[in-house]
Amino acid sequence: MSTVVSIVSYPFLPARTGGERGIALFNKYFCRVTRLVCVTTQKNDPHAAEAGGYQVLNILSNSPLRYINFFYFFTLRKILRRAGATHIMLEHPYYGWLGVLLKWICGVRLVVHSHNLEGLRWKTLGKWWWKILWYYEKWTHRRADYSFFIQEEDRQYAIRHFGISESRCIAITYGIEKDGPPAPEDLKNCKRSIREQYGIRGEETVLFFNGAFGHRPNRTALEAIVNIINPLLSAKPGYAYKILVCGKDIPDEIRNGNHPNLIFAGFVDDIDRYFKGTDVFLNPLTEGGGIKTKLVEALGNDLTAVSTRNGAIGIHPDWCNGKLLIAEDHDWQGFVALIQEAGSIKATIPPLYFEHFYWGAYIRKAVTLIETDLPH
Repeated sequence: MSTVVSIVSYPFLPARTGGERGIALFNKYFCRVTRLVCVTTQKNDPHAAEAGGYQVLNILSNSPLRYINFFYFFTLRKILRRAGATHIMLEHPYYGWLGVLLKWICGVRLVVHSHNLEGLRWKTLGKWWWKILWYYEKWTHRRADYSFFIQEEDRQYAIRHFGISESRCIAITYGIEKDGPPAPEDLKNCKRSIREQYGIRGEETVLFFNGAFGHRPNRTALEAIVNIINPLLSAKPGYAYKILVCGKDIPDEIRNGNHPNLIFAGFVDDIDRYFKGTDVFLNPLTEGGGIKTKLVEALGNDLTAVSTRNGAIGIHPDWCNGKLLIAEDHDWQGFVALIQEAGSIKATIPPLYFEHFYWGAYIRKAVTLIETDLPH
């Protein structure tokens, strides 16, 4: 069995956002088949690690200067030796210099777990320095022994443009803990509960969107719902609906504005109840890269979804039995037409979907890859 020291260089415990949950759940399932030590920043709460099957050392500084602190080499070298580590794993490539140095000096294998192609993601957000990061990302992956990518499209891009070996990389997407759809009775109870809580009439279709709105792509999507999608829907004769929005950091100018048919629930503790208790998930993201975790969770809860092309990256409609409808980016008229269509879809998300997104199914593939060259 391999022993992996993972470096997570930002807060993720307790996990609240989709990205944070992605790391927390990856670790939860990964530690079942490896020995795992997670080194992370001081803002993390070690007691919030799901399942508690691995050690969390929150010893990295919260300062932005932590990424260039050479003294962490000596700290990590000591941890690697004490743990008897076979691998060091980086969440994102930002600590690439440190991972490569530890690989060379300590004789461990280097794994880079990429959650986006970071250079390209920052390009879509208009940052002038994206190309510098792109070259650094390429340098890091080329020196890694193994690379995990969030989706197959990213993996293929890295093979072509970074020049990494196809046999040394795998797509490890954001996952869900369910290996099948919720029970019909559970869905029925959640729908009744949500409608009663918010006073939503039986003839109204409940549309749902959630996100962390301090993140620019989510905020831009929310602005599209408020300023474009809601007015277009309200102009459709005979279409009765409510749009329920969950998530932290909803801008005050939106929350306090006069927006008919919009309900702002804010941050909620049990997001699954909202996925199971609503009728159609809206995913109007046009910025940012990588797979959208909220869409993975929505479909895994058997919720029909309408998405932009950008928002559906990494999720193939053929896996979803007709429950994922996709409009081209910025085609809001087409998006609204699909919303009206989505309410009548009665299909169930199929087993094929869970083969692609259940954590337990593909964590084993990741471990098999990185243990290929270990002595037995």
